[in-house]
Amino acid sequence: MSGKLIGIIILIIIAVGLFVPLGSSSGNGNNSIAVTYGETTYNNPEYKQMVDEYFEGNGHVSLKDADEKIITSNDVNRISSGISQRTYNSNQIFSCAMVDLSGNNNIKIDVDPKITTVTPSMYKSALDSAGIKKGHVIVTSPITATGESALAGIMKAYETATGQLIPEEVKNAANNEIYTQSEVVNNTNLSADDVANLVDEAKDEVEKENTTDKQTIINIVNNIASNNNIQISGDDINNIADSIQQTQSVQDKANQYQNQVSDYINSEDAQNIFDMIWRTIQSLLDKYLPQK
Repeated sequence: MSGKLIGIIILIIIAVGLFVPLGSSSGNGNNSIAVTYGETTYNNPEYKQMVDEYFEGNGHVSLKDADEKIITSNDVNRISSGISQRTYNSNQIFSCAMVDLSGNNNIKIDVDPKITTVTPSMYKSALDSAGIKKGHVIVTSPITATGESALAGIMKAYETATGQLIPEEVKNAANNEIYTQSEVVNNTNLSADDVANLVDEAKDEVEKENTTDKQTIINIVNNIASNNNIQISGDDINNIADSIQQTQSVQDKANQYQNQVSDYINSEDAQNIFDMIWRTIQSLLDKYLPQK
């Protein structure tokens, strides 16, 4: 056996012994892909297969080792009861979400056309309020759905992937923002993206002024609507201001969660050392071992 080959074998033994723990996954916040299923979808094998195929095809991933959670009607009702007063039963929860945190890129959101009400820009606006600015998010449903309940699944997927809980006040503010934007879309002739852009611009201005004063926020929303020739009722402006006031009041906690997500994503670099070493070893083997 040549000295070069012996050296390569020693390198492999050392690498495996030192770095295998970095690539291990406990299934509790150490997997970069998490999926949440609406309980109606999860309990229907055909629906679940449709959703899995959509996630794998559009996310270019395998769900073999993904962490899975089920979103129940009770989960959704705990949120909706305090916002819209709507209640759902166990055969009405279809929306599903996948979060992939394997890259350190800005957030990307893809929404299946079967989601009829909530758009990518609306999800992005609400997630931004929750301090979520990284990851690839995909939302789908086996049948037509509004997508309003999917935000709960998205945030649960982030919690599952990172192993860090989002503060309840932050989740409530984000969910209220989705509901408020949906209501404004229903009450006006505005598109969902127009409403999301209005809210985003107002949130940016409120953050710059560092205010939670309701009248100040109303004035900001009014000015932005006027500057963009947006026709919107006083009631809708008031509701938007309430939502922004709520999200602004929890920004400290949202920023803390944003840091936790960033810390998790950055830690993925350490987990990827194992793959890098194996690629290096493979290149050495290809270079020095005889090819058949």
